[in-house]
Amino acid sequence: MISVAMISMNEEKAVAAVIADIRSGLEGRDHEIVIVDSSRDATPEIAERLGARVIRQVPPQGYGRAMARVLKESRGEVVVTMDCDGTYPAGRIVSIADLVLNGECDLVNASRLERRPVAMPWANYFANWLFALTARIFVGIKSTDLHSGMRAYSRKLIENVEVDPNGPALPVDLLLKPALMGFTIREVFIPYGERIGETTLHRWTSTLWTFRRIFRLAIARMTLVPNQKLETRN
Repeated sequence: MISVAMISMNEEKAVAAVIADIRSGLEGRDHEIVIVDSSRDATPEIAERLGARVIRQVPPQGYGRAMARVLKESRGEVVVTMDCDGTYPAGRIVSIADLVLNGECDLVNASRLERRPVAMPWANYFANWLFALTARIFVGIKSTDLHSGMRAYSRKLIENVEVDPNGPALPVDLLLKPALMGFTIREVFIPYGERIGETTLHRWTSTLWTFRRIFRLAIARMTLVPNQKLETRN
C-alpha cells in the first residue's frame, strides 16, 4: 500500500483539489491518505468527507511534531509526503513510490530545484541553494533541495531513523540523517506550482533551524555509518 501523508493548517481552499488529484494519480493502486491537521477552518471536515484519515493535533504542536506524527501514523509499505496546498504534482506519486517499492532505494527526494521554479521567489531559491551548499560542505551529502515537501520513504527507514521533531526544518534531518546512516537515496526533479491560499512559513525561524540541524548532523556524522551518495535523474 502507498500512504500519502500530509500536514495541514487552514487549507480549506486547497484540500479538496489536492485530494482529488491524489485519487486520480493513484487510481487502481492500494492507497490511503493520512493528514495531521491543526486547522481552525473547515479543512479537516472537507478531508474526512473525501475519505482521508484525519488526525487532529490541536492545539498545534509545530511543523516538526506534525510531520513526525503523520509518518508514524501512516501504514503503507512506502509513505509519500506532500504539501496540502497544490504546489506538488500528485501525478508523480506513483513513479517515486515505485522506486522504493521496487527496492531501488529507501528514500526518494523529489527536488523542486533543477532550475528556479516560477512559483518560487528569488530569496527562497537562493536560501535553498545556500542550504544545499552548506550541507554538502559540512555533512558531505550532495542534494539540490533539503526542504522538499515531496518525498517517498520506505517503512524500514521510518521505523529505524530517529529524528528530533522539535522545531521547524525537519525535512533537513529526514534527508541527511538517513543518508549518513547508509540508506540509499535517490533524487529526482519535479515541477513546482503556485500555492493555493496563504503561506504559514516563518522564513527566519526556518532558516535558523535549517542551519542548526545541518551543523548538528555535521558533528553527529562522526558516529554514524558512512554516507551513500545521492543519485540524481530526471
